[in-house]
Amino acid sequence: MLFGYACLAGLSHLLLDFTNNYGVRPFWPFSERWYSWDLVFIVEPVLLVVLTLGLILPALFSLINEEIGARSKRPHTQPSGRLAATIALLAVFVCWGLRDYEHRRAVAALQSRNYQGADAIRVSAYPYWVNPFRWYGVVETPTFFAAMDVDSLSPEVDPEAQMQIHYKPEETPITLAAKKTYLGRVYLSWAQYPVTETEQLEKDLANDPVESARAAYVVRFRDLRYDYPGRDARAMLGATVFLTRDLQVVEERFGMGTRRHSRNRE
Repeated sequence: MLFGYACLAGLSHLLLDFTNNYGVRPFWPFSERWYSWDLVFIVEPVLLVVLTLGLILPALFSLINEEIGARSKRPHTQPSGRLAATIALLAVFVCWGLRDYEHRRAVAALQSRNYQGADAIRVSAYPYWVNPFRWYGVVETPTFFAAMDVDSLSPEVDPEAQMQIHYKPEETPITLAAKKTYLGRVYLSWAQYPVTETEQLEKDLANDPVESARAAYVVRFRDLRYDYPGRDARAMLGATVFLTRDLQVVEERFGMGTRRHSRNRE
């Protein structure tokens, strides 16, 4: 029985991770594919409150009943912790059901229009916390990505007219070299709407063999599904690859902001 409960706990953890927009790889190591339901934010206050109440209310009511029983000297029936847990789990399923319905409406709204005269290749809607009717939409067209908010209650696309256009960067030998690194391959296998930014750090150092071994280019990876309006780009989960002038890898970094895990190579 305990082993069965342990397996159920592990599977429920996968289910909870599947409902947010980070996703899981349930079939690893046999398959590297990521799956995500994109229903709830990574930290959803509504679900945390519901589950916390299901945990503490039975104990609270038990203490109240014991106090009343001690005063009246009559037995009182204590509320069942199992009942509270059942109600809390049902509330979670109701929240998922509502969000799934609104998520489908948001995706349908994104698919029903074109963007600057271009048809969408694929669309996605990602959740905000608390509000199940507000979604962050990302659309891919042949030449650019479009990012905007979606009101699924209407449903209305870009209600505040703040659509952001991200043109697809041109592939260069520098970006191709960065994408072929270990970090580049791993990040691209996880990212849904990846874009790259290339920066040249130094001038041509071909005549100085010592200096030419240092990083001359930096290629930054980011995923537009986390580029929520008003969010600091430094807080996004991205990756960075440093390359020499002859496109040899100097360093690979992964993380948010300046606090990154790094992997150095000579």
